[in-house]
Amino acid sequence: MEFTAEEFESAQIKAYREERNHFAVDGFRKGKAPKRIIEIRYGEDVFFEKAVTNLVNSSYEDALYGLDIEAVDAPEMDFSELKKGDGFVVTVKVDAAPEIAIKDYREIRLPDTEYAVSEEDIDKELEILQNRNARLLTIERPAELGDTLMIDYAGFIGDEPFEGGTAERQPLKLGSETFIPGFEDQLVGAKPGEERDVRVTFPENYGAESLAGKEALFRCKVHEIKMEEKPEINDEFAQDVSEFDTLDELRESVRVKLEDAAAKKNEYEKENALLDKLCEANDVEIPDAMVKKRMDEMMDEMMDEFETQFRDRGLNVDNYLSYINQTKEGIRENFRDGAHKTVKTKLLLKAVAKTENIDASDEEVDKELNDIMTARYASDAKEMIRIFASDNRNLRKLKEDVINRKTLDFLLENAIVAR
Repeated sequence: MEFTAEEFESAQIKAYREERNHFAVDGFRKGKAPKRIIEIRYGEDVFFEKAVTNLVNSSYEDALYGLDIEAVDAPEMDFSELKKGDGFVVTVKVDAAPEIAIKDYREIRLPDTEYAVSEEDIDKELEILQNRNARLLTIERPAELGDTLMIDYAGFIGDEPFEGGTAERQPLKLGSETFIPGFEDQLVGAKPGEERDVRVTFPENYGAESLAGKEALFRCKVHEIKMEEKPEINDEFAQDVSEFDTLDELRESVRVKLEDAAAKKNEYEKENALLDKLCEANDVEIPDAMVKKRMDEMMDEMMDEFETQFRDRGLNVDNYLSYINQTKEGIRENFRDGAHKTVKTKLLLKAVAKTENIDASDEEVDKELNDIMTARYASDAKEMIRIFASDNRNLRKLKEDVINRKTLDFLLENAIVAR
């Protein structure tokens, strides 16, 4: 990559604007000292490294894209020709993803995976709505499976209580299998106000090693027993749980929703089957660095999701992993097969697109961007489009997604579905 003296000077000015707030100079408010004054105070090279980094990083991505190179790992850069006050050349050496001579991608044979929606499927959805809208009524009879109990309990190993083994007014639905095996069955027949001992054995694979395989006694007190009262499925039910006036209208709405889900499932399974067969037909050696990079991305996505969920509950990710007897490295390693398949699939789709000259026009990319942002941000879509499009990397990734979609459509159109 070759840079002129003028480009380097512009990069130093940009570095000054980005970094000037970090320098304190007598006689100037923070961030207001001129570039030359800061250089006199802190040295001629104060913005040199930042300028080079900015210039090289921004140009490196453009260079890869222009040469249609997909880098496998971090590059080696040679700065030996770098001189102050002059233009310079940076020589970059990078391992590139393998070139694939794609084969056997036309007329891929796929199984027929058409899913039909039956009346029983609709009945099951209505039953889910019915259960979701059930009321809990306090009753005085002995507890039965399906009832919800409000209980206190205290757990003991031998004569010693154990950490996490106590609770007050804990709801427990009998038959839900949310407690230790055998716990719920022993509360069947209990009456409101009754105290009852429950003896169980923790499973050998229980998350807390100190309890795994051990016998425990839980002293329980039943405060209340509640039973579900489910609404009758009729026109009144339809009016209560939806915007429809009749049960027939609600059933038709459920049918449309299930048929849409079935169509998406059909499409998803055909795509997966096609990609599996494409991978089987093309034996490609995937660089391990690409697999590890994808594993890292998958791990970061999972940790971000964990931290968001646990933060809302006041929990800690590391404590949770310790509880389930897992480590971050162990979870990351579990991603290896999936990461390998993802990388291989991506390379194969790219090879098909190149062979068949499948590309994405600016208009197609703009439409995709507009559709995504409008669906996601509604009234703020225009501003989000502007922010997204200001980074060329975003637009390149979006273009890649459009090309992949078109390539997959091409493969499906040329596949043979067994009837």
